[in-house]
Amino acid sequence: MEKTKIYRNVVKLKSIDMFYFDTKTEGPTILCLHGRWGRAETWVDFIQQYGQQYRIIAPDQRGHGLSGKPISKYTAEEMVEDMIELLEFLKIDSVILVGHSMGGRVAGYLTALYPKYIEALAILDKSASGPTNPNMLPLVQIPTTDPLTKDWPLPFSSLSEAKDFIQQATDSDLSYQYFMNSLIETVDGYQMLFSSQAMAANIAYDEDWFHLLPSIKCPVLLIRAKGNEAISDEDFTKMQSLIPNCLGHEMSHPDHNVHLGNKEEFYKYFDEFLKS
Repeated sequence: MEKTKIYRNVVKLKSIDMFYFDTKTEGPTILCLHGRWGRAETWVDFIQQYGQQYRIIAPDQRGHGLSGKPISKYTAEEMVEDMIELLEFLKIDSVILVGHSMGGRVAGYLTALYPKYIEALAILDKSASGPTNPNMLPLVQIPTTDPLTKDWPLPFSSLSEAKDFIQQATDSDLSYQYFMNSLIETVDGYQMLFSSQAMAANIAYDEDWFHLLPSIKCPVLLIRAKGNEAISDEDFTKMQSLIPNCLGHEMSHPDHNVHLGNKEEFYKYFDEFLKS
């Protein structure tokens, strides 16, 4: 398979600078949104799989990676506005949208709020469930450290310490690599590129979005990992019943990174989706 070159760029949006991958290839555009604590890097294999037939755009979303990290609530609506600004800057008026985990939530909101931009939507291992009463607390009362990494001994004093700790803190090789993608060396030691405040706020201001699903009229691919950890049986059934044109699949692999856990199986489902 011919290698697809990945171009790395930064665009100045209204409230943040956004870093993104862009293949600049011919064909329809696929916009890929990573999960919480993630980066554009998670889509490299996907880019090599589809980059010759499609133009692939994969940003570091706000609060993550090399993109801006302002103090804010990191709601789905905020993150959607970033994506619309990115598409307008790139003069792209139509995309196939793929979102993993938190990115699946952003993708769902984006499709519901700006349907004219979205030809098709793939939601990867993300349920529409969440708190039914939105968090009304002001931002100053929200913790600035996220529950997952608040006890991590950051900054790590050496690369080997960082590797050993993250290996023990994660439950799979894919999860380990997911966090290693955000590890960066600084003068003070090894830090994570994501903003802890951003992660905490994004979790705190999460909310249920089942009400948006009936308004999503484009074709939708919904994939969950084996084991139902991220999407319960009830939610998986409910999401498919509420989305008018939805195809659901459960992977044979339990890893939350469904696009990487069993690539051959995932690409089979995604190929079928693209052809449909």
